[in-house]
Amino acid sequence: MTRSEKEKMLAGELYNAADPEIQADLLATGAWLKRYNDTLGQSPEQWHALLAERFAEVGPGAVIRPPFHCDYGFNIRMGANAFLNFNCVILDVVEVTIGEGTQIGPAVQIYTADHPRDPEQRRAGLEFGRPVHIGRNVWIGGGAIILPGVTIGDDAVVGAGSVVTRNVPAGATVVGQPAR
Repeated sequence: MTRSEKEKMLAGELYNAADPEIQADLLATGAWLKRYNDTLGQSPEQWHALLAERFAEVGPGAVIRPPFHCDYGFNIRMGANAFLNFNCVILDVVEVTIGEGTQIGPAVQIYTADHPRDPEQRRAGLEFGRPVHIGRNVWIGGGAIILPGVTIGDDAVVGAGSVVTRNVPAGATVVGQPAR
């Protein structure tokens, strides 16, 4: 049986992002994001209800301050009391998990979307994703970038402006570009 491009995307395999089903999902998310981002100044309870419409999981007390941007939303799981400040971006072609009590500063970018190293595959419009997992009680400072495939352990700290290219052990503090 042939797998759809969306099924390939969700499995982290090479897929064609121009596929009509994937493009329809992007349009639907765009409409949802417009609704969400128009709620600036609303209550956290209203934000939570809107997040629950689109995300795979939203724990009690989880909040994202608008404006917020993502590819799909349905690949994002947020634990209880997780918090993302203004202007965060999540490219969620595959799963992104954000653990309970994690605090994420403004303008943090989390990427699961990746591109083949082979130029022919890139020219063909192929992409793939690698999941990002952020543990419980993590603090990520403003402007940090988390690259595809990274896992950040429980209680870790990522300094503001850091570029996280590798896994971060539980309890560790990393800073810099690349973060060490």
